[in-house]
Amino acid sequence: MSGILYGVGVGPGDPDLITLKALKILQSVPVIAYPAPEVGDSMARQIADQHIPDGCREIIIRMPLDPKRFPDRSAYDEAAVEISGLLSSGQDVAVLCEGDPFFYGSFMYLFNRLAENFKVEVIPGISSLMACAAVSATPLVARNEALSVLPAPMPEEDLRARLSRADAAAIIKLGRHTPKVYAILEELGLLEHAQYVEHATMTDQKIQRLSDVDPKDVPYFAMILVRKGSVGL
Repeated sequence: MSGILYGVGVGPGDPDLITLKALKILQSVPVIAYPAPEVGDSMARQIADQHIPDGCREIIIRMPLDPKRFPDRSAYDEAAVEISGLLSSGQDVAVLCEGDPFFYGSFMYLFNRLAENFKVEVIPGISSLMACAAVSATPLVARNEALSVLPAPMPEEDLRARLSRADAAAIIKLGRHTPKVYAILEELGLLEHAQYVEHATMTDQKIQRLSDVDPKDVPYFAMILVRKGSVGL
């Protein structure tokens, strides 16, 4: 009998925000896998560290972060081959994913490669969107309002058009794209309505009005929350 592939959301950063179900799986599977940069530690592995028992086999999926090589999915191709062999031998494998596996999560790339041949269970996690709203005390939407989740790398004209129509928006994947986002929000008169959250729930968490942030000094793991209206409850 083949093993089970688990996609485990480990939450936004605080180890205490891992769900009980995720914890049970992490403490029972013989193998874990997780994405990591070409050099350095994996954020997902760091979040889950205190919950992983000694002796667990680990598969590190090293991903290139150079924009010139993106998207390079060869690392997932190689990892899928290795994980497939373990599943075929009857071993369960848990793939760690910061936040939630299916909310811009890296797990979906392995899911697409393995789900046809193996049993897969996805364990949802607290996403960065929910975490940023909570730590910044920023209600997202109410009643008939609609929330738009917008990746900062999207083309400037598309981002401008979507923000101009949105009741509320969460802008993610900031990093080097922040000056573009900042300029669009300023142009649309939304800068004063924008809340900035960096590394939500982590020890180096920062929460500021976007107007007080240097857009040239923003990491990838940051988010902007914009809401045009009042809560209106």
